[in-house]
Amino acid sequence: MQRIVITGLGVVSPIGNDVEAFKSNLFAGRSGIGVMTFSYQGQEIRYPAAEVKDFRIEDYIEAKKVSLLDRFSQLAVGAAMQAFRDSGLSLSEEEAQQMGVIVGTGVGGQNTLEESYHKLLDEGSTGRVHPFTIPRLMANAGASHISMTLGITGPGFTVSSACASAVHAMGVTLSMLRSGLIDRAITGGAESCLTFGTLKGWEALRVMSPDICRPFSLGRAGMVIGEGAAMFVLETEENAKKRGAKIYAEFAGFGMSSDASEITTPDAGGASRAVVNCLRDAKIAPESVDYINAHGTGTRINDSTETAAMKLALGERAKKIALSSSKSMFGHALGAAGALEMLATVLAVRENVAPPTINYQEPDPECDLDCVPNEARPMRIDTALNNSFAFGGLNASVAVRKI
Repeated sequence: MQRIVITGLGVVSPIGNDVEAFKSNLFAGRSGIGVMTFSYQGQEIRYPAAEVKDFRIEDYIEAKKVSLLDRFSQLAVGAAMQAFRDSGLSLSEEEAQQMGVIVGTGVGGQNTLEESYHKLLDEGSTGRVHPFTIPRLMANAGASHISMTLGITGPGFTVSSACASAVHAMGVTLSMLRSGLIDRAITGGAESCLTFGTLKGWEALRVMSPDICRPFSLGRAGMVIGEGAAMFVLETEENAKKRGAKIYAEFAGFGMSSDASEITTPDAGGASRAVVNCLRDAKIAPESVDYINAHGTGTRINDSTETAAMKLALGERAKKIALSSSKSMFGHALGAAGALEMLATVLAVRENVAPPTINYQEPDPECDLDCVPNEARPMRIDTALNNSFAFGGLNASVAVRKI
């Protein structure tokens, strides 16, 4: 079975709109979370949120095309263009046919959807929605625009499985590359749903933090919604070496599982099976895992359940592994979360630094793992895991290895 490697990185996020800015802020523990105000018909809500700032889609596509893309597609294209340029690829017609675009998103074009509802419900019969409303809001729009922008004519599609969308997309891509169905791919995730309607929905679930995100810490009060995109160029090691590409790391393994239990309540057994399946796929022993980028949403039940899952999957080794939640810095980007966290994991392996879990106040007996509190930790990292555990009980874990 061929080894699959990562040869291109791209990101648009609350802590940086390129990889260097993202890396600097990630390891420095700088937060991209602030307070946003959302209003509709005189009703106003203010919530902590992690917003992408100062991003210019015009740097990546023609200005006349911008109105055709919902914000989530704009973020997707920006990150994908960065990754493609970083990879140094120049595709022939045949190579373009053998390259895929597989992207994860949880909800697609929510900005377009909300804009359309406002026009129809507020303006009544005089309201006119954008003529490209449907192409803008469809979940596959991000993948389609990446394909069109880069001229990639191989398989292209979207995976949607809530907070595990990006990791599922990357895992499917890994399988397609291993099988020889494609030679290369752009994969990752994109999400943008910082809207009044979406935030009211999350508010109703009573899982939102009133201030900051403090995963695994005693007194944590919930999650903070974010947005962003991260994309990767993947290819076989053979192809990468043949063209003299720089290689960031090996994408070593992928595992998934379903809880088949509750729609919103996580299950430690289900999450642990995804990790065990990932380790088996990568042929990695628990003793070889140096770092875990956790799902770590900052809710009471998620963090304690993930802690229990790591103990089930890794045994006594679990307490000796550095583990952190990057959501403490850039929030929960839902369908894009796993992609942003995959980038954090790749950088941890490449730079030999475990990113911090910021805002950590004091240990919680139910979360008694090594959570890398508040400050990054220089350490040797040869093998790392990245976990995503979604609503609906859909779990995914990926392994990254130094090469």
